[in-house]
Amino acid sequence: MSKVFFTDLRTNPKRNLLDKIASMVDRLNINKSFRENELVGIKIHFGERGNTAFIRPLLLRPIVERLKGIGVKPFLTDTNTLYKGSRSDGVSHLLTAIYNGFDYASTGCPIIIADGLRGRNARKISIEGEVLKEVNIASSIVEADGLVVVTHFKGHELTGFGGALKNLGMGCASREGKLIQHSSLSPEVDQSVCKGCGVCISYCPENAIIVKEKKASIEPKKCIGCGECIIVCQKKAIHVEYNEPPDVFQKKMVEHAYAVWKQKKGKIFFLNFVVQVSPECDCYPNSDSPIVRDIGILGSNDPVAIDKASADLVNQEDSLPRTAIKGAKKSGLDKWRDLYPEVDWEIQLNHAEKLGMGTKSYKLVKI
Repeated sequence: MSKVFFTDLRTNPKRNLLDKIASMVDRLNINKSFRENELVGIKIHFGERGNTAFIRPLLLRPIVERLKGIGVKPFLTDTNTLYKGSRSDGVSHLLTAIYNGFDYASTGCPIIIADGLRGRNARKISIEGEVLKEVNIASSIVEADGLVVVTHFKGHELTGFGGALKNLGMGCASREGKLIQHSSLSPEVDQSVCKGCGVCISYCPENAIIVKEKKASIEPKKCIGCGECIIVCQKKAIHVEYNEPPDVFQKKMVEHAYAVWKQKKGKIFFLNFVVQVSPECDCYPNSDSPIVRDIGILGSNDPVAIDKASADLVNQEDSLPRTAIKGAKKSGLDKWRDLYPEVDWEIQLNHAEKLGMGTKSYKLVKI
C-alpha cells in the first residue's frame, strides 16, 4: 500500500495555499533524493493558447523554492506537440508558455523545451513492454538528474482522465514517441488540401515523401514516423491516422512512462492538482466548465497510487450543475465513464501496476 499525501484547499492567514504546497513537497522528502547542483526538471503542461485550466504558474513557486533550497538547479519543461498548434515547435512553445504566465519572474526558474527546437531531440530507450520494446523519450528528460511531475488532473478522450501517468508517458515522449502511441500507420496526406509545395520533402529525413501532379504522398515503407511533415506543412494537409484503440493507446502511453520512471527511479516525485477538473485535456484551445468542485492537491512517489486516488476523489463528488457530465451526477458514480463511455480508464493503472511502477492500493494521508 502506497502513501498518497493529500491537502484540501482550505487556508487561513497563517497558512496559505503556497505554504500547503511547500509542506506537501517536504512530506515527499525530496531533500534525501537530490544532491547539490543536480539538474531537476519540473514536468508541467504549459497549456494551449486559449486554454485557462492549466496549473497557475504561481503555484509552482513553492516547488521551485524548495528545490533551490537543497541546492539543485530546477527548470520547467514540457515537450512539443504532435498536432500543429501553439506548442508544436520550441519557439512557439516558449512564446505560449510566457503568454500563459510561465516565465522566470513568476516561477523563479528557466524553461527548457525537452525535445528541442523541432521535437527531434530524443533518445531511444529499450524496454520489455507488452506492446513496445523501444520508446522515444525527449533528450532533456533523459539527461535530467531527477523529475518532479506536476499534473493538472482532468478528463481525456483516450484515457478517461489525464493524470501523472499521462503527463509522464505522453508528456515526456518525443514527437516520434507521441505518433507511435497514437498510430501504427504513417501520416496521411489530404489530397484535397495539399498544394504540392514540397516543403515537407525538405524536412523528411528518409526521403519518404514524393510529389506528383502537385500532390504529395508518403511511402509507408520508408516512413519512420518522426511526424516532422505534420508540423511543417503550411496547409495543414498532413494528419495523424489515429487508428489505435484506447486500450492499446493506454498501454503504449504507460510503456513510455515506464521508461522514464525506471530511468529516474528513486529520483522522481508526483504532484496532482485536482482543481478546475475540465472534461478535456489542456491541449485544447479552450477549457470547458469543471465537472466537480476544486478538491485539493495530492503528492506521492507512486504514479499509480496518486492517479487512482485522484480518480477516486473526483468520483466521490457530486458533479457541478450544467457541465459535460450527463448521468453520473451523484457521489460514487463514475464521472470518467460518463464523459467517455467507450474508454476503460483503469487499463492505464492496471498496466502500470503490472510493469511494477506502483500499486492501486493506497493510504490517503491528510496534511
